[in-house]
Parts: sequence; structure tokens; C-alpha cells
Amino acid sequence: MTMTAEQAEWFAGTFEKLVGNVGQAVLGKSHVVKLILTAMLAEGHVLLEDAPGTGKTMLARSLAATVQGSNSRIQFTPDLLPSDVTGITIYDQKTQNFEFHKGPIFANVVLADEINRASPKTQSALLEVMEESRVTVDGVTYQAGRPFMVIATQNPIEQAGTYRLPEAQLDRFLVKTSIGYPDLASTVELLGGSTTRDRSAALSPIITTQAVTDMADLAASNHVDTAVLEYVSHLCEATRSADETRLGVSVRGALAMVRAAKVWAAAEGRNYVLPDDIKDLAPVVWTHRLVMDPEAEFAGATPEAVISRVLAEVAAPQQRTAAV
Repeated sequence: MTMTAEQAEWFAGTFEKLVGNVGQAVLGKSHVVKLILTAMLAEGHVLLEDAPGTGKTMLARSLAATVQGSNSRIQFTPDLLPSDVTGITIYDQKTQNFEFHKGPIFANVVLADEINRASPKTQSALLEVMEESRVTVDGVTYQAGRPFMVIATQNPIEQAGTYRLPEAQLDRFLVKTSIGYPDLASTVELLGGSTTRDRSAALSPIITTQAVTDMADLAASNHVDTAVLEYVSHLCEATRSADETRLGVSVRGALAMVRAAKVWAAAEGRNYVLPDDIKDLAPVVWTHRLVMDPEAEFAGATPEAVISRVLAEVAAPQQRTAAV
């Protein structure tokens, strides 16, 4: 059943309350918070490329507190093992049975801090749970539950001792963005409340995790016109045929865009997706999925420039069929 106009209006109001609640702890970053919430409701994951001390942990805690969910933080280091992420099976001598002890990945919001510092083997332990929302240990599968979102971070400055994320893993992140430093007014407000070490602890939940799941299901029913789907396809093909790229946007990337655009449109109170929604989200949903040609990259070409040029060259549809 397609989302109705009344449901879209309710969705937008609830979404605005969620953004405002998280914004009480993460000051002056409403656009970033909106992107993170969009990823959560589209049941995707987020990659934050940011310098230390910009509030990444605070963002994850605030988001979990807002939706009355659980949160965990994994500090990725070179000696971190896959079992440190997923959990381990231990033999209990009293019961004479093997018991599975869940790892920190079993939370509604998981902060994977400095993910590129762990070995590729440990990084790959995230792949199944990010894509399938489940973990398999010793042949037994455990569901991660809903909602479930990984917020992974990497430091763009310090690259010594890091392992570059492979393209297959980057492609599993719905959104790549950064928080950045706050503006002057937000910085002054933060400094004025310096005695409060954890601003997320004072947040009250707005909705339950079950309500988040219901919102995700509702957003998935938002209407996308065939013309918009064709527009997304043409954009993806343009990134693949661009001279500057070796690999363009994958089919997974196109699907991710449609899912994110449905939530983005509903957050604006619409029960239909517009081409402008695609344009708004393309820089954060598609940029990290491009594999640049080394020679073009050496000459100064960037994924951001490719996406910007493709959006300018591919004509957007002018007509749509509104949802009934």
C-alpha cells in the first residue's frame, strides 16, 4: 500500500521532532542529523570521515537515546579480532552447553570508530551483518534486530597504520558524510555548558524502536514515479561511462539512492519522490562508490566533480505521476 498524504505529513512531523531532539546534544548540525536519520529509516549505514573531537560518539549516543534504543562503541585497532566484534561461543562447564556471548555489534546504533585501523579480516566481519543484519558464528545465525545501523568513522588525516576500505565494503555504506566543526554560536554554547560531559544523557526518547521500524516500513511504501527511476538509471550509467572513472555507481548504489530518496521525500511531507531529492542526496550517497581512474585522479579529477557534472548533464524528468 502506497503512503498517503496524511501519513507523509505525520512522518515529516515526527522526523522533525527526532532531528530537533538529537540537535539538543549535537549543536548546529541539523543537516547532518537529517542525513543520519534518513540512513537509519532507509535501513542503511553511515561512514563519517572526520577529524577527532567533532562529536561522532555524541551523535551515536544521542540517536540511540532519541529512539529508546541501545548503542555500543567499537574502537578498531590492528589487533582487534572478528570475534571481538561479532561475539564468541563459550563452553559453560556448569550447564555443559555452549553459550553464545553477543559482541558489541548487537545494538541498535553501533559506532565503529576508526574502522580503517583494523585488519581486513576484522573489517570483513562487518560485511554480513551490515548487508544481512545477521551474524553467523560456528554455523549458527543470529539476527541483529531492527532498527540496526552502523556509524563507522575514519580519520582523513592520519593514514599511518591504516588499511584502506575495499570498494565492496564502501559500497555497503548508504551515506558518506562528515560532521565538521560547529559554527561560532554553537561553539560558544558548547563551551558554556562544558561541565556537562555527556549531553546525550539528558535526552528523553521521542519514539520507540518499534516505531522506528514502522516508520522505515512506511517510508519504503513512498511513491517513486517510473520517470524518476529512469532518471536514477541514466545518472548511474553516466558515472560508469565517465572518462574519469574505472567503476561507476553499482546497482546496489542505485537501490540505495531510491531507498534514501523515499525517506528524504517523506521527511519533507511528500508521498512522492522528486528529481530534486535525487540531486540533494547524490553527493553523499554516490560519491564514495566511484572508483577513479588513477591518471585522471592524478590530474585533479575528484568523485565530487564527476557527480556534479553528471547531475548537470543528465536532464531531469519534468513530469511525474503523483501517488493516489
